[in-house]
Amino acid sequence: MIRVQRVYEATTEGGGVRFLVDRLWPRGVRREALHLDAWLKDVAPSNALRQWFGHEPAKWGEFQRRYAAELEGKPDAWRPIVEAAHTGDVILLYGARDTEHNQAVALKAFLEDRLKSR
Repeated sequence: MIRVQRVYEATTEGGGVRFLVDRLWPRGVRREALHLDAWLKDVAPSNALRQWFGHEPAKWGEFQRRYAAELEGKPDAWRPIVEAAHTGDVILLYGARDTEHNQAVALKAFLEDRLKSR
């Protein structure tokens, strides 16, 4: 199972492999506090896409489409998450304020599609 969690929330029970999926380190968070297994910067949206989106909900559908297209071109970036999901739970960590319209939510949907197709 793949879950998403904001880095500023308390660590969830149940554990799982924890991946930070932001390109930038979240402000005010100490590295030790996240208990990360890996920081996958390359799986994050490109700077151009991130800046274009600007966390505007009206752009959400187009953001998801563009982000999926970017991800299709770099399977090595997201493959570790899929491999971890085959053996247990995965937690995608992100720093955005919006809990519904962020790259971790879009990445989760993308990865779940990949897991279903296998």
